[in-house]
Amino acid sequence: SMAEGAGAGAGPRLAELLAAGRRLWEEVETGTEPSSAAPAVQDKVRRGLDALQRAAAMVAQLDLFSENEELEEIASADLKYLLLPALLGALTLKQVDLSRRLEHLESARAHFWRFLKLCRSYGLGTFQLPPASASPAGDEDAGSPSPRGPTGAQPSLVSMALSRQAKIERYNQKKELENRLASIRTFVESGQADEDQTREFYILQIQKWINTSLEEIESIDQEMVILRSRGTVKQASAAPHGPSRQARAPLKPFILTRDAAQAKVFGAGYPGLPTMTVDEWYEQRGRQGVLSAQRAPAGITDEELQKRQQEKKEEEDDEEALQKARSWDDWKDTHPRGYGNRQNMG
Repeated sequence: SMAEGAGAGAGPRLAELLAAGRRLWEEVETGTEPSSAAPAVQDKVRRGLDALQRAAAMVAQLDLFSENEELEEIASADLKYLLLPALLGALTLKQVDLSRRLEHLESARAHFWRFLKLCRSYGLGTFQLPPASASPAGDEDAGSPSPRGPTGAQPSLVSMALSRQAKIERYNQKKELENRLASIRTFVESGQADEDQTREFYILQIQKWINTSLEEIESIDQEMVILRSRGTVKQASAAPHGPSRQARAPLKPFILTRDAAQAKVFGAGYPGLPTMTVDEWYEQRGRQGVLSAQRAPAGITDEELQKRQQEKKEEEDDEEALQKARSWDDWKDTHPRGYGNRQNMG
């Protein structure tokens, strides 16, 4: 019967490997660890990948799936093994070694793509199979003769998916799938489901993973474009916490001054460089989320702070400081920039 399933000897062992890999993936996915880089999490990722890779090798050996057979020919108990490449892709993405990020993205993409191709050959889900590999950024412009129209290269998956309608439809499908899955799950997991329900349960799971795989390939392609446009993945390894979704703006050169009066003085002398007082600098970096530490040193009292602010205010109002600024301006009007800097005699 269709329920029989994988080769007798390998059956239980194979089922255990899939269950273990899947459980580890779920623990990583829904884990409470603050960072996926935590050693405990990465240990689960490694163990999960190991179990799933061994299961995938067994499936290949048993020749469970073939691209020219019908869905009906697959035993119900074997349907769940179709998910192996999708789970492998998902766990591959959970690795955090940034120096190998591009390699992990390529490997995960290949797993998701193999899963989608297999689903297509069994007529599971209606979707457009993305290109087999992410084309490196700019390749399509590299003097290729083919026109960039509908007859030319496949429209990129990214642009297809950006159509809002497709996204809304996919979202609704996903919700509906999840509701149907939830309603059958308890039956299947308690062993009360008949074969038809079990079969539907696995097929729903496969369809859910089709959606996930399409989304993942899309975001992998976008991340690859970013990594490749940086020229080297080396630079990425400097970032401490995984590929940061939003790169922080590099700090532009500027002259740091103690207060506003000084800013006036220095600002005029170096037209190319903006000036910023220490307080403005703290404020700006604070806005960018860089400085979490309070500026006031530990153990300072409110009175002291007020006293300091009062002194600072007096300093800014200081007529003498303004006088200096004005005379510096006048001096500069008659002396070109670099005047007196003659060490180079050039």
